[in-house]
Amino acid sequence: MLDEKNQPDAANPNANGSSKPKGGISRRGFLRGAGLTTAGTVMLKGVVLGETGSEAADGPVKLGPESIPVNIVVNGKRRKVHIEPRTTLAEALRVHMGLTGTKVVCDRGSCSACTVWVDRKPVNSCMTLALDVADREITTVEGIARDGLLHPVQEAFIEHDASMCGYCTPGMIMSSVHLVETHPNPAFDDVRHALRGNVCRCGTYPKVFTAVIDAAEKMKK
Repeated sequence: MLDEKNQPDAANPNANGSSKPKGGISRRGFLRGAGLTTAGTVMLKGVVLGETGSEAADGPVKLGPESIPVNIVVNGKRRKVHIEPRTTLAEALRVHMGLTGTKVVCDRGSCSACTVWVDRKPVNSCMTLALDVADREITTVEGIARDGLLHPVQEAFIEHDASMCGYCTPGMIMSSVHLVETHPNPAFDDVRHALRGNVCRCGTYPKVFTAVIDAAEKMKK
């Protein structure tokens, strides 16, 4: 027969005198950490609203959940949009700015079709909050061409028929242009490595790789 004094209290799992579950954190600690994380996410000021000096020194301000004005530099031009704090960069570009060259396919950072540049480095725009890059330089596939002339990589994609359905093409081009502009003499393995995150369900990888190598050769002339 069990001794009732040694039985655990069902209404109080921690009745054994410990305020912290074995092998984990307390409920109070978890809630405290979650609260700090949430506060850190929504407490933004300065670069988002364009505040500087004493205004930014006043401390953080709570933004959202309603839309707020945000200044974003895209393809060399400053654009002002009204977005909710949860808006991704891909949504801001496509829905609020009409820059539909950036495609959203998987919407979870797995295919890289939504690739754009942030400070000239490729990122998945579907996994990037627009607020987080409000003070950064954004480049989309619309900004690759200059003065009405296609970038050599774009021309090579056309020449080598490197796209089929076209959904992955903008992301492929953004990754490819970054490669040839930072690595002027890429080898075949370099191209494969640079495009390893870009998924093409049509399977045009051989033509894409050939197009990138060809574009790099032409850029050296």
